[in-house]
Amino acid sequence: MTLAGGFQTGHQAVAHRLVRYRSEFPIFRDRVYLNTCSLGALGERARRKGAEFLDAWDARGAAAWYDVWWAALAELRGRYAHVIGATAEEIALAPSISVALSAVAEALDYTRRPKVVVTSLDFPTVAYQWLAKRARGVELVVVESPDQVSVPVEAIARAVDERTALVATSHVYFTSGAIQDIRAVAHAAHAQGALCLIDAYQSVGQVPCDVRAADVDFLTAGGLKWLLGGPGIVFLYVRDELARRLEPGIAGWFGHKRQFAFEPRSLERHDDARRFELGTPSLAAIYTQLGGLDYIEEIGVPVIRDVTAALTEDLIARARAAGFRPKVAARAEDRSAIVMLPADDPADRVRHLAVAGIIADARPGHVRLSPFFYNVQDDYVAALERLAAPSGH
Repeated sequence: MTLAGGFQTGHQAVAHRLVRYRSEFPIFRDRVYLNTCSLGALGERARRKGAEFLDAWDARGAAAWYDVWWAALAELRGRYAHVIGATAEEIALAPSISVALSAVAEALDYTRRPKVVVTSLDFPTVAYQWLAKRARGVELVVVESPDQVSVPVEAIARAVDERTALVATSHVYFTSGAIQDIRAVAHAAHAQGALCLIDAYQSVGQVPCDVRAADVDFLTAGGLKWLLGGPGIVFLYVRDELARRLEPGIAGWFGHKRQFAFEPRSLERHDDARRFELGTPSLAAIYTQLGGLDYIEEIGVPVIRDVTAALTEDLIARARAAGFRPKVAARAEDRSAIVMLPADDPADRVRHLAVAGIIADARPGHVRLSPFFYNVQDDYVAALERLAAPSGH
C-alpha cells in the first residue's frame, strides 16, 4: 500500500471480522487514520443522516421541528440510553461536556460538602469546572498519579470524606488510555455520602459501560470520538432519583416542562433528566450522531472491544519490538485503544507522520495512536515504521 507522500508500508493488511466496515469511512481511501480518540472518522451513514437533516431544513424550514426534529431528539436520548444501560428519562442532551458538567455543578449544594475530588489524569475541563467556583468556597482536591498511567482507587478513597460533595473522574484516562474501575470509585464516593460523576468521553463506544452495574450517579460522553457522531452533541446521564430531585442553578427553555407556554414568570422543570438541558440543540449534530450510532449498535460495543483490543495489543507488542516504550496500563484488561508513545518532540513526529498520510495526534511528551474497528494491522505498522525513521525521510 502506498500512502500520501509516497510512503510504502510493505505489509499485507491482516483482516479481522469487522474489516468490512472500513470501506464506509472515506478517509481511508488516501489516508491512514489513527486518531479516533480525538475525532472519530466520518462514516457514510453519518454523512447521509446529516444530509437528511439538511433536506428537511430545505424542504420544510421550521415546520420540521414539530414532528421530525422533535422525534429525532427523543430517538437520540433513547439510543444513548441503550448504549450505557440507562433509560431515556435519565438522559439529557448538551452541546459539550463542559456544558453538561456545568449543569451538574450548579445543581449541587456545597454548604456542608464543599469538596470535589478529581485526579491529575482527568481531562482538565473537569477540574476547571470546580476551580471556577473557588470564590464560592468550593475546594478542589486533585489526587495525584504515582506513575502517570492510572490513579489507585485507594488514593481516591482516602481523599473522600464527609465534606465531599462529588468525586468527578474518568472511565478512560485521556493521558494514558488506562481504564479505571468506576464501580470501585462510585463505592468509595458513596461510602462517605458523596456522589460520583464519570467523564466517559474516551470510553463509551469502545469499552462496554453499564451505569447500573457501575452504580454511578452521573456519566457524560458524546459523539466526538468513539460514538462517531462528530462535534456538537453529548449526553448527560443522571440517575433517576437525582434526575427528579436536583435543580440546576442554570436553566434554559429546553429544561422547562411546558416550554411552548413561553411563561417568563415561573420555571417548571421537567420531571426527568431533561431538566438539565439548556438551549436549542444542534440538529446537524443530532443527525450525524444518529448515523454514527448505527455502526455502534449494529456491531455492538462488546464486539468492538474484542476487535479493537486485539489491534491495540498487537500495536503495543510491535511498538515494544521496535524499541518504543509505550506508556500504557500494566494489564491488557486495563488498556483501552489509546497508545501513548514517548517522543522528544511529539508535534514534530506527528507532522512527520502527516507527510506520509498518517493522521495521529500529539500530547505532552507523547505521540498518541488510537486504533478502532475500522483500522487494520497495516495502519499502525506503517505508523511505527514512519516514527522510527528520521524526519526528512
